[in-house]
Amino acid sequence: MRACALVAPRRLALVDVPSPPLGPHDVRVRPAAVGVCGTDLHIFAGESNFHFDASGRAIPFEESPQILGHEIAGTVVEVGGSVRDLAVGARVVVDQGRNCHSERRAIACEYCATGHSHQCAHYIEHGITGLPGGFADELVVPAVNALPIADGVPFERAAMTEPLACVLHSADFGARAAARWRFDGSGEGGAIRTAVVLGGGPAGQLFVQVLRRVHRFDGPIVVSEPSAPKRALCQQLGAVAVAPEHALDAVMAASGGRGAEYLVEATGAGAVYAAIPALIRKQATVQMYGIGHGDAPMALLNPVQWREATLVTSVGASGGFDADGRPSVYRRAQQLLADGTVRVDAMITHRYRGLADVPRAFGGDHREPGYCKAVAVLA
Repeated sequence: MRACALVAPRRLALVDVPSPPLGPHDVRVRPAAVGVCGTDLHIFAGESNFHFDASGRAIPFEESPQILGHEIAGTVVEVGGSVRDLAVGARVVVDQGRNCHSERRAIACEYCATGHSHQCAHYIEHGITGLPGGFADELVVPAVNALPIADGVPFERAAMTEPLACVLHSADFGARAAARWRFDGSGEGGAIRTAVVLGGGPAGQLFVQVLRRVHRFDGPIVVSEPSAPKRALCQQLGAVAVAPEHALDAVMAASGGRGAEYLVEATGAGAVYAAIPALIRKQATVQMYGIGHGDAPMALLNPVQWREATLVTSVGASGGFDADGRPSVYRRAQQLLADGTVRVDAMITHRYRGLADVPRAFGGDHREPGYCKAVAVLA
């Protein structure tokens, strides 16, 4: 089969690779739409490599090419002999994470057993840790890692299930944190009055919607974002969106001079941490979502620490499992996309057609002023 693989940092190539074998509990999926994530861009640039050998050494892409793409929606083209709840032709979203449940381990690790599957002691991921991703003709995954797409939901929208699931998991963490202010008003200080989101890209826009429509937060949400088109999208979602140089004034105006009780860092830019202390109240909750902060010094966290902020870290789409063994967070994300609670169509600004066009998605378009989110349309 054909795949678009990262054969060296900043070098993608169309290659022929063996078609993956199908186990009795697996399904073979033909990717139809695959989102381009910031993590993909970091891996492509050589800033990250999550494929390690047994000794912990990062395996060079020249030695083991990585087929990227972990935000995957597609069609089932073959099912294993023991699969009873999916059929050929089913439209599915792929949970790219392999954990104790998907691997059918007799005894689940403590993380999978308690609903934190992204921290599975044996965790590996398609498109990230060496397993082949979605930029290929085919992908084989355990059947429990394939969730049927609701009727009427196009593949491109369905491919946003994974990023939405990650934001849901992160926002849930923030809502449950033992912080001074909480969304449900149960903290020492009562309810959160003002929220800030640093970064108005896809993650920031998803956070705005999850806070508004899932956690029912009705206070002001100030988004700091340098891109005017992204600010416009955030405004449409019910946020006050401003350029970073105006963020402090906007937060003080929205909060009546108090500062924010809750802040999400969704940029992955280390220098952004310098702005956080002035934007928050002491003992506020700071949700650390962005990844890839480069060479930003740890000293930027000192003023945040002095304010006794509750730092909440989360990664991926952890969660429990439904009765059919499929991940509950993914199913929840699917439902929110299907019923229109969370809207993502407007943020998909760039599309690339076919495997041969995938390298162009990594050629710098993400630096264009109007860029927000890209999807490779493969079928």
